[in-house]
Amino acid sequence: MSTVSETIPEALQPDVDAALEWFNRDQPIPFEVTGILDPDAALVSDTPRELKLVLCGGDRCEQRSFRLAPGTAGREIGFLEDGNPTAGEAERQAELDPPPGPRRSWLDRTLDRHEFTVVLFYRGFW
Repeated sequence: MSTVSETIPEALQPDVDAALEWFNRDQPIPFEVTGILDPDAALVSDTPRELKLVLCGGDRCEQRSFRLAPGTAGREIGFLEDGNPTAGEAERQAELDPPPGPRRSWLDRTLDRHEFTVVLFYRGFW
């Protein structure tokens, strides 16, 4: 079973920052990294490095997997070619939505704007 960590290991931080910057280029709203899956496995892999990150932006959180390899102009970054998710990956996604902590500021902002807020949690999904 995969482990999710909110803390990015220091050795992975430059690669995580590069993957986030690459991902945000095509997004209408900026995302931030709120977690990483299997950080120990990412530390062991050297070239190319595979990162599985939990990204949150606005009211949406996603788990995205990236491949980072050295290139002629620094790092070459792209999505991992996973194909169709397996049943195990679909179950893992339910655990990650939301990962610990990504909605901290969302709830504060929402409570200030409305008289009351209903938060629904069903089978691991918000």
